[in-house]
Amino acid sequence: MKSINGVNFVTSLRSEVNKYFTKKNISKHANVNMYIKCILMLLIYIIPYVLMISGIVDKSLFWLLWLIMGFGMAGVGMCVMHDGNHNAFSKNRSINKIMGLTLQILGGTYKNWKIQHNQLHHKYPNIINHDPDVSPIKLLRFSPDSSYHKIYRFQFIYAWFLYGLMTFSFATIKEFKQLIEWQRNQIITTSQFRQLMFELIFWKLIYYFFLLFIPMLTLDISFLQWFSLFFLMHFVAGFLLAIVFQTAHIMPDCEHLKFPKKMDVNTWAINQLLTTSNYAPKSKVFSWLIGGLNYQIEHHLFPGICHVHYANISDIVKRVASDYDLPYNCQKNFIQAIFEHGKMLYYLGIKPS
Repeated sequence: MKSINGVNFVTSLRSEVNKYFTKKNISKHANVNMYIKCILMLLIYIIPYVLMISGIVDKSLFWLLWLIMGFGMAGVGMCVMHDGNHNAFSKNRSINKIMGLTLQILGGTYKNWKIQHNQLHHKYPNIINHDPDVSPIKLLRFSPDSSYHKIYRFQFIYAWFLYGLMTFSFATIKEFKQLIEWQRNQIITTSQFRQLMFELIFWKLIYYFFLLFIPMLTLDISFLQWFSLFFLMHFVAGFLLAIVFQTAHIMPDCEHLKFPKKMDVNTWAINQLLTTSNYAPKSKVFSWLIGGLNYQIEHHLFPGICHVHYANISDIVKRVASDYDLPYNCQKNFIQAIFEHGKMLYYLGIKPS
């Protein structure tokens, strides 16, 4: 149903959500809970590093500390950086920028991330060659519109390992490749390319000064030992982040759309429902830990609202979607979501007839 009494879906939905915040007299941005979470996630990432560099912890525990840093990386990414770079953390742009800059200490760069995630993924979810998240490395097939290769028959088995390489790829070569690709496809101009490339090199040097040079100088470990620990940290973070995000879009219930030549805001909003899935809506602890990203529908429709409010507005989104005969995809728990994602990987690995 396109409209009810002349009111389209997105107008009705935004009106109902705005009424909720007005009635409750609360901000759409971070609350005390959010600030506590922000501090906790940063500490989980930073404290193990400080303990190692200061020499307080025995060398035999390094693997455990880098493992913990991996969990901290994922936590900062999901619970702090993500909201900051969507300008959802605060009304104050400077605070949002500071929170978004936490990506730099994780090995990424916030300007590149905002192009990939905000500008491309959020505008064109599940549209091949426009959404980077369904146009990954050639070893994975995330869309029925992608070309097919025999290796995909086994992607439901090997994809889980590749997920662990996600942040490692960003920390090494992926962002360089992205900038080259974006310039070639005219997503960014030549002047933007030069500026972003300069900033990218600068931030990578800073990152590796702290994560490579200082550990090698102070920890009395070989380069191979350092690389193993560094890889462990990124594998943990990458795997956690990948399974949280992939179970929101690469699912049997989620559609894969064609690129629209024209797209108004109502079509955009409907596309978010068609291409996105929630999971584990009753698990408050799980939702708290992953930055509310189990409410991916709410996030895609209202990226400027802090994730601590998603659970409370989810009933509104579900009700209005039902009023307009639109889907509201949701798996009852995370295990079920992972199982369904695995099924989708298997389905996409079958040779198209």
